[in-house]
Amino acid sequence: MVLEDLDGNATYEPWDSAAEDELREPCGRELSRDLYRVAVPVAYGLIFLLGIVGNGLVVVVMGCQRKIKNMTDKYRLHLSVADLLLVLTLPFFAVDVASGRWYFGGFLCVAVHTIYTVNLYGSVLILAFISLDRYLAVVRATNSQATRKLLADRVIYLGVWLPALVLTLPDLVFARERVALERDSHVFFQKDGEEDDGGVQDGDGGWPRMICERIYPQESSAVWVAVFRFQHILVGFVLPGLVILICYCIIITRLSRNAKGQPQKRKALKTTVILILCFFGCWLPYCLGIFVDTLIMLDVIPPSCELDNGVHKWLTVTEALAFFHCCLNPILYAFLGVKFKKSARSALTLGSKSSQKTLVTKKRGPISSVSESESSSVLSS
Repeated sequence: MVLEDLDGNATYEPWDSAAEDELREPCGRELSRDLYRVAVPVAYGLIFLLGIVGNGLVVVVMGCQRKIKNMTDKYRLHLSVADLLLVLTLPFFAVDVASGRWYFGGFLCVAVHTIYTVNLYGSVLILAFISLDRYLAVVRATNSQATRKLLADRVIYLGVWLPALVLTLPDLVFARERVALERDSHVFFQKDGEEDDGGVQDGDGGWPRMICERIYPQESSAVWVAVFRFQHILVGFVLPGLVILICYCIIITRLSRNAKGQPQKRKALKTTVILILCFFGCWLPYCLGIFVDTLIMLDVIPPSCELDNGVHKWLTVTEALAFFHCCLNPILYAFLGVKFKKSARSALTLGSKSSQKTLVTKKRGPISSVSESESSSVLSS
């Protein structure tokens, strides 16, 4: 996950009894943690279902088209694939949070974290490209066709997917499965080379368990966590957020001219405002929470139990809200489009016709593949 510390609140220490004497008195948050382990998996499950249905439908509709010609549909496909792959990782994290242990092995530990990261960044960066494309289409409509085509066909791979892949390097290097012991909201790692004790409970009531996290070098773990959190805020929110805000504000300014008496312009204005509000409403609270939590970790903000518990609850709620944006994207960027609605109706009609033809085939004998091909061509045009 984006937050490298277990359950968003545990302090990583070596699994060494001598280190326990130096620990600060932990904040009591058993009730908070129990609620966390129930509410988060439920939220992840709902987001997973909604994201699969919405983004899956967009991918199916796009796939039913013989050829994706316009730039908008290309961006829709990129966005839906990124969001679809992102929500596919949530069931793994839901089980991890609910049970408090990782069941899926070392390979999936790295794979799930990598898929999560590349599509988290990919999704947000694609939104910035969409806003830039709309800016060119509205403000530079007369001479932007070649630029828009270049952005949608070539630059998106260099500006979205290549950076997203590079940003997975921390997962490839640091994410791994490891035996740990949790006690009093602190995690003690088993030292390298030691063998698992087979799940035997230690004298103080802790149970060894397998976890899957980014595990940084102990002597500089706080620095690593801070660097990658600030990287997430900068690349995953600030930079794309600025592009989205600037492009859409210019579009709003242009559309506001002589908008009275023109329903299409007024509708476009409302849609643009909704896009801005949804992006910042979903991502800003979570990024603010990460920023404050990092400042507490670095002792820039004096820590306290009340503040620590408050930030933990805030991150629990806002992280789910940020993921929920993956469910809103199909509605905001696909289902509201007139052309997409026509394509969706065509795809659904195609499926209905195919089912009917299957039934007729059973009753009356085989139907030639030529007629099915002709039907598909007519419906996709």
